[in-house]
Amino acid sequence: MDSTFEMVAKTFQGLEGVLAEELRSLGAESVSEGKRMVAFEGDLAMLYKANMCCRTALRILKPFYKFTATDPDELYAKVKDFDWSTIMRPDQTFSIDTVAYSDDFRNSQFVTYRVKDAIVDRFRDTLGDGHRPSVRLDGADIMINVHISGRDVTLSLDSSGESLHKRGWRKAQTEAPINEVLAAGIILLTGWKGDRPFVDPMCGSGTFAIEAALIAANIYPGIYRKHFAFENWPDFDADLLAEIYNDDTAERPVTAPILAADISPRAIEIARANALQAGVAQYINFEVKSIAKWEEPMSEPGTLVTNPPYGKRIGADDMNALYATLGRVFKHVFKGYDAWVIGYNDEYFHEIGLAPSQKIAVNNGGLDCELREYVIFEGTKRDFRAAGGKIKEEREEKPRREFRKDTRPRKDGDKPRKDFNKPRKDGDKPRKSFDKPRKDFDKPRREDVDRPYILSDKDAPARPKKPFERKPSLPAENEVVLRRATWRVRRKDRPTEE
Repeated sequence: MDSTFEMVAKTFQGLEGVLAEELRSLGAESVSEGKRMVAFEGDLAMLYKANMCCRTALRILKPFYKFTATDPDELYAKVKDFDWSTIMRPDQTFSIDTVAYSDDFRNSQFVTYRVKDAIVDRFRDTLGDGHRPSVRLDGADIMINVHISGRDVTLSLDSSGESLHKRGWRKAQTEAPINEVLAAGIILLTGWKGDRPFVDPMCGSGTFAIEAALIAANIYPGIYRKHFAFENWPDFDADLLAEIYNDDTAERPVTAPILAADISPRAIEIARANALQAGVAQYINFEVKSIAKWEEPMSEPGTLVTNPPYGKRIGADDMNALYATLGRVFKHVFKGYDAWVIGYNDEYFHEIGLAPSQKIAVNNGGLDCELREYVIFEGTKRDFRAAGGKIKEEREEKPRREFRKDTRPRKDGDKPRKDFNKPRKDGDKPRKSFDKPRKDFDKPRREDVDRPYILSDKDAPARPKKPFERKPSLPAENEVVLRRATWRVRRKDRPTEE
């Protein structure tokens, strides 16, 4: 294998820029952003670092074979031509994940079958019957990704195995917890780096608070992993991975307070257990507290990030009142804060009663959501700006276009210029009026168009679905870890709960 090669990091929509910056900071080369992915180049150490250190990557792919195909038969032939003994042994297992955006390959499952047949037939032709790798859907030794765009086919090795959002520190969870990669990405989007207070007043199982503590302490998210798929590759270097794993020189003490609260005592119990397993419990203050009980103003400005219920998998008795309370607490308790809320229903966002300064489209658990930022300040917006305050993404007002008077010299035969200030004469065509006639609200309504009064919710007609509300997509793939790593000899002991 070449010392420097191409790689692809997969991520969530809206986190491509954050992931690109992470990769650059690790030393990746030729970094370029795409849709839910970032392409980059590096060596074997870079591959290991991307898996171990990136907080916003879901998996790291290593492309190894590219070609064009017009139909399944040509696809089969070209896959079979590849020397698969350089990728796997006949005693190993493999799995195939196919993504196709093509009019020529519309059935991704059929593509998977054809690729599988080509790999197996290649081993049979070279080694004889009975000498072939087996297919395993979960926990395979070698994981192959097939990506088809039009007629361009790319085969890649999945170096991660389990999705990288499965850090390894989560002991338990509340219902519908936020994805760890998404949580870390949202925190990085806010610009928070552990230099000011961090608050999550509706913390659930503590994902935001724990990921914030890992960011503040600069602890690699991959140190809790027991296994990566690249450990089954022929060129796996255990000493190199151990060196990266044990490099804690960049870790630092956490100085800013991290507060996490929830109305549920059970949720706080789970969050504490997760924080202890992650080794960051000493950095987080957990408290059983309803959002309505936040009354004392915070002593210093900071960052607030929260994921309130959406009314789908988790709800409240009165969702509108919950979001209205959230807005009231923002205005009276968290003055000077940048408050970030991830939500799904635009109607509930309006209940907050504040104008967002940013809106970022994200996907949470298969739901197309929005992340909104609210800059909380005292007084009016005019006073805030006069004091030097600035709300992000405020656009400078463009100067109005000035219409210059036509001063060009006239020629014989030119039409005379219109003089709009010339007084009107009798018989002139009246100028067009752009004023619409006012409605006559005293006009009685026709009986056949009168709408009945709605006395209760059950009598109300079905509300049309808003564009912002979408159905959840399929759940994430189920993957398992089969073996424990032999390279995990972390010098720095961390308090964990067995």
